[in-house]
Amino acid sequence: TGLRKPLPLRHARSLGQDRRKQSPRSIDNSQSTMSGVPAFAMAPGQAGNASNGAPVSGGSGTMTPPQAPTPTQPQGQQGVVPGSTPQAAPAEAPQQVTPPGSGNRKIARDPKEDQMLVTTIPDEETEQGVIRNRQAIEKIRDTWLYKQVKSRQDEFTNYQQAKLFVGTWNVNAKGKPEDDLTRWLCSDWGQGPPDVVCVGFQEIVDLNAVNVAVDNKTQQKTQFWSEKIHETLNNAILKVSRDQARDGYTLIMQRSMVGLLVSVFVKNVHRPRTKYVSSASVGVGVMGIGGNKGGVSVRMQFYDSTLCFVCTHLAAHRENVTGRNADFANVYAKTSFEVGEEAIREVIRSGSLSHWAIGSSATAVADHDIVIWLGDLNYRIDESMPTETVLKHSEAKSLNALIPLDQLNLERGAGRSFREFEEGILAFPPTYKYQPGTDVYEQRPDKKLRAPAWCDRILWRAQVPNHIQQVSYNRCETPNVSDHKPVYSTMRMVVKDVIAAKREAIYDELMRKLDRFDNTALPIVGLDRDTLDFGEVRYGQTSTLKLKITNTGNVVAQFRLAPKLDEVSICKPWMSVSPTYGMLLPGEEAATLEFTVSIDNSTAQNINAGREVLDDILILRLEGGRDYYITVKADYARSCFGMSLEELVMYTKPIRSIPLDPIERTEKLDPTTGATALCVPKELWRIVDAIIHKGLDTPGLFVEAGVADEVAEIREALDTEAQFGTYRAHSYAEALIAFLTSLPSPVVLPSLFPSVEIDSQNIQSFSRRLLDELPPIHYNVFVYIVSLFRKALQHRNKNLLTAAKAARICCDALSPDGTDQNSNQDMTKRTGMQLIMIHLLETSSI
Repeated sequence: TGLRKPLPLRHARSLGQDRRKQSPRSIDNSQSTMSGVPAFAMAPGQAGNASNGAPVSGGSGTMTPPQAPTPTQPQGQQGVVPGSTPQAAPAEAPQQVTPPGSGNRKIARDPKEDQMLVTTIPDEETEQGVIRNRQAIEKIRDTWLYKQVKSRQDEFTNYQQAKLFVGTWNVNAKGKPEDDLTRWLCSDWGQGPPDVVCVGFQEIVDLNAVNVAVDNKTQQKTQFWSEKIHETLNNAILKVSRDQARDGYTLIMQRSMVGLLVSVFVKNVHRPRTKYVSSASVGVGVMGIGGNKGGVSVRMQFYDSTLCFVCTHLAAHRENVTGRNADFANVYAKTSFEVGEEAIREVIRSGSLSHWAIGSSATAVADHDIVIWLGDLNYRIDESMPTETVLKHSEAKSLNALIPLDQLNLERGAGRSFREFEEGILAFPPTYKYQPGTDVYEQRPDKKLRAPAWCDRILWRAQVPNHIQQVSYNRCETPNVSDHKPVYSTMRMVVKDVIAAKREAIYDELMRKLDRFDNTALPIVGLDRDTLDFGEVRYGQTSTLKLKITNTGNVVAQFRLAPKLDEVSICKPWMSVSPTYGMLLPGEEAATLEFTVSIDNSTAQNINAGREVLDDILILRLEGGRDYYITVKADYARSCFGMSLEELVMYTKPIRSIPLDPIERTEKLDPTTGATALCVPKELWRIVDAIIHKGLDTPGLFVEAGVADEVAEIREALDTEAQFGTYRAHSYAEALIAFLTSLPSPVVLPSLFPSVEIDSQNIQSFSRRLLDELPPIHYNVFVYIVSLFRKALQHRNKNLLTAAKAARICCDALSPDGTDQNSNQDMTKRTGMQLIMIHLLETSSI
């Protein structure tokens, strides 16, 4: 197999270091990792004896990574400098060590359990009037069973050690065949080559509009870099091993998107035990979906451990911390891998039935044993330190002055980003921004002065914290063709190998335990409430209430939320429940269900149109017992978002004060108001007026995201006609785009798009035709928005807006594309519409 039994690991951490901000798991570099010697003869869970940092004695027992005492460091030292050997701790007498993670394992609920339990057979009613579903009973029972098995996995699992290398580099669209990657990829091979290699790149192509839209050079650059990495690794192997067929590397998977690339290699000896490999990409750039920013990911099962590598390029600019946090959250939430039924069966055998319970064959980032997050995360030094001061400290390598102001550690410490991720100590100078081809920070007079920063980072997250230990974390000085320096890290990870026979024995033991509780008595549960009143809920916000279920009977209680008769969903679309099913033994702690109401655009439109009301009755079904009914109700705080233009222009009063009920609305409002309809909605006028007076000179206007809290406050002020606070121009712009895209009927219907190719000969006539065919109110709003963007383009030297960019934003806002995939004909029509928009934005007359 090529795996070696785990060796003792040293855990070095600086005294007083906040683990959430920087908590490396640096270890002794003197220990070796996987070699070509098979070593699966260890009994799982059997404790071995080892001195702290001493060799394994005897060789017959299982040696798993113990939690070594924290070594004392000299005052002022910042942990272990990557590439050096940590100070060895004093030798101690041999001590008994426990299986890895037995005291540290986080038994978290699988997020897949939050979804509805799916059955393929209908419910049945017994002669006693009891409704039950035999398949649901089986699935709920087995889910509980496998969760118990997973909590005891140390009893049937061998733990081996593997060496992992991770590298990241923003190449700034540079790179030549003669560039040597050996020092970056292979200089850390002092204790042997790694078993798994993950390398991520950013900006392998220029992030210009053409490359973002067409992606035409990405594949060529992807091939170039993957072949260069492969060649570098295998050339280096020839210097340390004669067995190229065994110790050489194979490319397992690569994934690219515009300027992003991630490539994963494994040693040939491990290729047979590497399976269920999948990749994914998520764009979060222009308008939230562009590929100029985002993430590319690769996941795989390595022996019986699942690994996930996520390479990202997050939002730029020193002040845009919120944008980076949002990009991370989007990539983390949206990354999903379709691994197939066979891989899911493997997940089930390893201790989780949740995927089978819901009928899903996809896994998310959080589902993996070990997650490595790498890339140009773009976090900078906090703006409280002037740029010149940052340059001074960076050149002097005064890292202690910079580290406390590193934005990534500040955001992690505050819990706003990269929660549950860890990172090694920053013991190297900032990696950005350099004058390309030199080792000098960029300070040329003709270039914009930027503060150096640790943009390029490597973090990790593990289900069992001590299943990954960092050996080194450093940067490399060559190649130096980019304005970023390459970064790398070597880690040791604990890899699982399951012994099926011992696992089955635990299944049998748990089955016998369950059998003792099974009898013919009906299950009974108690609910701490049967009505959930959410009060007033608002557009774009969520509200959550909890309900506790207690097993008050003497037998096992299996419960699930069931759909009503002739329905397929357990609740209305504006509600979600977590979890939707479970099992309680007699005397077991009460289970908590979380009910969340969320008002999205579709729900708001249905409420405004009278097609939806915020009340529901949920059925909590007790398998083999009675049904319990839970009443849900909420009051919608009316918003202009999700309302039609035709209705908005009819009201001069705040939308919040307009009743939803049509009869009540007629009684309350003056029937003559229809004769004094506004030209455009007053809410639209207010937000456009704010942008014109406060933000036309703002760089990145209509391109960079606003602050979520500010956007919510702007929406509330529009609905209540309260005064605006002090908000960023980007927040006003985002609120405007959100308002336009929330309209039930877009300002420009797709049917008005040109049906033929637009050119200089016909663009004038099609522009006139578009304006002539717009309904009156839509015409007013269209002209109003076009006028705003024409005015914004007059300030293009400051806000950096271009006519092409403004035309695309206008098209997306005035006629949102609701489809995920468009035909060539639809794309041609939308392109023609963008050309018309450019014409309208730049022409002096129609």
